[in-house]
Amino acid sequence: MVSTIKRRYTLDEYRAIEEKAEGRSEYRDGEIVPMSGGTLKHSRIGRNILTYLTSVLRDTQFEPINNDLRLWIPEHRRGVYPDVMVFDGEPQLNGNRFDEVLNPALIVEVLSSSTADYDRQSKFRMYRSIKSFSEYLLVEQDEPFVERYSKQAQGWLLSEFNSLEQSITLESVGIELVIAEIYHGVVFE
Repeated sequence: MVSTIKRRYTLDEYRAIEEKAEGRSEYRDGEIVPMSGGTLKHSRIGRNILTYLTSVLRDTQFEPINNDLRLWIPEHRRGVYPDVMVFDGEPQLNGNRFDEVLNPALIVEVLSSSTADYDRQSKFRMYRSIKSFSEYLLVEQDEPFVERYSKQAQGWLLSEFNSLEQSITLESVGIELVIAEIYHGVVFE
């Protein structure tokens, strides 16, 4: 019989590996999970959102960050790389780490067929444990479709957008995000 015991890593071991790695991996409470590469559409959408947010939020207290920075979710012992995060004020570093933050207000994930269920379910549940987190965008890459979840007193409210002519009110940062800007240069089959 073949043994299928998976190696467990300490958080320090993961961080040491991640500092030297050419690719990125998520940390899932002892398990290291390599992240797959993205598509051209995925990259364009992520870039478009980051560029738009950076431009519109330039002279405000909000700071958009790309997916090079790891978000640490203490309650779930997870280290993940959202496609885009926006911080209200200075990003809070995790202790003396300069590569991990704790306090995004807005998180954006560009969906792929391999991550859509994880992003909508498990990852969203973990994100909700972050006190500063109040808005979540899930962006389809194969058609103009965005799901926006906003934190309300009674729970999370879902709004859906499926037209390039629509705009999304981002309450967490006080701006409108134009759907056409998200998909600029993206060709749908």
